Amino acid sequence: MRSIPELCGLVRETAYAIHVYHGQGHMEKVYENALAHRLRKLGLEVKQQHAVQVRDEDETVLGDFYADLVVENLLVVELKSVKALAEEHVAQLLGYLKSTGLEHGLLITFGSYKFQIKKYIKNGNSNANLADLLPIVFLHFFVIFAFFRGQIV
Repeated sequence: MRSIPELCGLVRETAYAIHVYHGQGHMEKVYENALAHRLRKLGLEVKQQHAVQVRDEDETVLGDFYADLVVENLLVVELKSVKALAEEHVAQLLGYLKSTGLEHGLLITFGSYKFQIKKYIKNGNSNANLADLLPIVFLHFFVIFAFFRGQIV
């Protein structure tokens, strides 16, 4: 099984190659098919238009959405054919991550002359409290204190 950084790297490199070859101006579906095709040629499991149910807290199904690509059941890839990524695109991807239970997603647009890709990670640890963060806070405090005392160069 490949790691998330390795999967993200493969998707990024493959998407960039598609952007270079096909350029901008095609419908989103063309880029989706191209990316799915090339990732499968690399031996990756890719689901296109993967149906995911959105559920309420009592598990009532509220509706469905379709993720453009789900790679290796670990990574949601949302594709756009727009000039610039917008906040609603980010919100859409984060909603997909929450509904799938997956933590990692990529947002890619092919609609601009400039290739754009962003990675998002959903932090599922909503139960973190101050006690969990204290070791990190003290470590940062110590490093800053030592730096200003001249003990860290």
